[in-house]
Amino acid sequence: MEPMHSDSDAELARLGDSALMVLFARGDPGAARVLTARLLPRALRHAARVLGDAAEAEDVAQEAMLRLWHAAADWRSDGPAQPATWLHRVVANLAIDRLRRSGRATGLDAETPDDAPGPEARLTEAERMAALDAALATLPERQRQAVVLRHIEGMSNPEIAEVLGIGVEAVESLTARGKRALKLALDGKKEALSHGD
Repeated sequence: MEPMHSDSDAELARLGDSALMVLFARGDPGAARVLTARLLPRALRHAARVLGDAAEAEDVAQEAMLRLWHAAADWRSDGPAQPATWLHRVVANLAIDRLRRSGRATGLDAETPDDAPGPEARLTEAERMAALDAALATLPERQRQAVVLRHIEGMSNPEIAEVLGIGVEAVESLTARGKRALKLALDGKKEALSHGD
């Protein structure tokens, strides 16, 4: 007889990330499933946007998740860190390490949702994402991290400050400079990418 996951997973899905970490540390495999489903896609997107390489992004996201599971034994549900923030910080550090080791600045892989409209719309969106990816790749790594976390992952400035290990004012400055640089990089491509929209 197969174990029932749907009911217990639905109940677990209502819990916060820290509570799921504590349950995982106590041996609850459902908590690991739910937390992985919740956090791994975000970690993978973050890594892909910074590294620009799907295989490297998968490696980084998996390594970050492994580190999260190793940290579970010491996790406190009432502690100051949130698992998602902690995970983003690990992803950021692992991605920066890879970029530094390779000595390269990379673009970013575009994601195309399964329910996208027809091929022309997908091509237009892919061109727009490629332009964004190329523009992001020109930013210094800290600016790129701040912009990705703020405007793509939707994190707050205090969360980004925690992930990057800097002050909120520094996050605001990095984000503002990154947005200005992106605007300049993308302004010249606006007409070509608009396709009459």
